[in-house]
Parts: sequence; structure tokens; C-alpha cells
Amino acid sequence: MSSNAESEQPAQSATPAPEPPNPAWQRVQLARHPKRPHTLDYIQRMFTGFSEIAGDRAFGEDAAIVGGMAYFRGRPVMVVGQQKGRDTKQKLLRNFGMPKPEGYRKALRLMRLAAKFGRPIITMLDTPGAYPGIDAEERGQAEAIALNLREMSRLGVPIIVIVIGEGGSGGALALGVGNRVLILQNAVYSVISPESCAAIIYRDAGKAAQAAAALKITAPDLLGLGLVDEIVNEPGEGAHTDYDEAAQWLGDAIAKALDELSALAPKDLIDHRYDKFRKMGNFFVEATA
Repeated sequence: MSSNAESEQPAQSATPAPEPPNPAWQRVQLARHPKRPHTLDYIQRMFTGFSEIAGDRAFGEDAAIVGGMAYFRGRPVMVVGQQKGRDTKQKLLRNFGMPKPEGYRKALRLMRLAAKFGRPIITMLDTPGAYPGIDAEERGQAEAIALNLREMSRLGVPIIVIVIGEGGSGGALALGVGNRVLILQNAVYSVISPESCAAIIYRDAGKAAQAAAALKITAPDLLGLGLVDEIVNEPGEGAHTDYDEAAQWLGDAIAKALDELSALAPKDLIDHRYDKFRKMGNFFVEATA
């Protein structure tokens, strides 16, 4: 009887069943796509008269952050963003898009200059995180990030933030305090990378896909949590498939935000920015009598 019973059992497949699709992990992979447009790709397509400004006037230059004065559809603005490299030489020059303190201090120098001349500020976030090396810590990495957070909250000009790829932790947030926070459809924004989260929570970096889903880092998740204001669609299967169309759609979203914010007085812009970020993370509703 036992042999008959065993023969009636279905044969076990040597190949495990495929895991169900993980939209969060797919978005992480698209955000890191090697051909995804970077800050300079968008600057080339959306701005005219771009004049790059280098150095923090304290230590030196950091190529992981680029910025300067430009015109956006005829309006004078200041544009600042993190820049990843495309090939090995550029990746090393840009430190893989991981800024050091001098990069954040350069960005703050540019943003203060914009406020002095009444120019709106447009920032683009695309970094796995701030550089964690010993030299960066010796030069005050945490202080540089914290100072940017404080000072960005006090600038009396419109600030528009766009997450164009990876928005990694405080390294991204140091350019992320704005009146409008936009995010591209396949970009991600998180306090920690999925790999690091998995290593800490699950003791296994190989569970990064599971961590990505738990972190709620995709554009729809962030919009639902009130951490971003608008999702900007991408062409085709992602922005890497058509740089020009991606830039056109993003430019339209920036123009709309600028039109809405330009009517506000400096004090109103500062108050709006403060109230916006104070509300983040508040998931409790007070009972009314």
C-alpha cells in the first residue's frame, strides 16, 4: 500500500516556483539603471545659459554635486543636483554620486547666492547616499548635511526638489527641503538602501527585494504618505528610453510648480516650507468634540 500511495503523489519539481513580481524592487533597479538620465542630462535639455559654479570656498571642489545659474524657459534660476558618473572614469570623478562635505557646502553657497538675487532654486536628487569615508567624517559630513537642512528651510525663494533616480538617506535630503517635492515615476526615496536595511533587519543583504517592499520607497507609496507632492510620468519603460521626452515632461511639471509658487511672498514661502515638513510623519488625527 505504501508503494501505491507514494506513486500517486505528484513529482517534485527540481526548479522552485518563480517568486511573484516585486514592484518596489523593480523600481529600485530602474532607478539605478546604468543608462538612466542624470542631472547634467536634464540640465542640457531643460535649461539654457547654464554657468557652472565650483568649489565651497572652504576646502575644495566636489564633482558629485553640480550646480550653477541658468535660465529655465526664460526664467533665471539656480539649479543644483547630484551627478553620478556614466563610465568608470566619470564614476571615480563623481565618487559614484556620493557627495562629501565640500559638495554640500558648495550647494549651500549656491542656494544662498540664489536667495540673494531672488532666483528660484531647483534641485535634483540622485545619490545612493552621502559619502561615509573617514575623510568626509573628519571634515564634518553630518554637520554639513544638518546645516543645509536648516538653511534651506529659511531661504525666501521658491525651492523645487525633484527625485530623478535614487534618493538615498540624508545625502539626498540635504538638497531636499523644498516647497514642492516631485518624483519621477521610477525613482525611489528612502532613509536607507534596501541592501543595508536587509542586512540590519533580516541579517541578510540578499533579502533586499523584501526590504524594498517594506520600506515603502516607490513614488506611489511616497505620494500616499504625503512625502512627495507629485509623480512625474516617464516615457516607455523608463526615462532611459527617451531622454528628450522625459525632460519635456519633467520641465512641464517644474513650470507648473514655479507658476504656483512665484505668487508667494518670501515669508509665505518660508512658512509654507516649514509647515509642509512639520506635517510629515504625523499619522495621528486629533479627535474633535
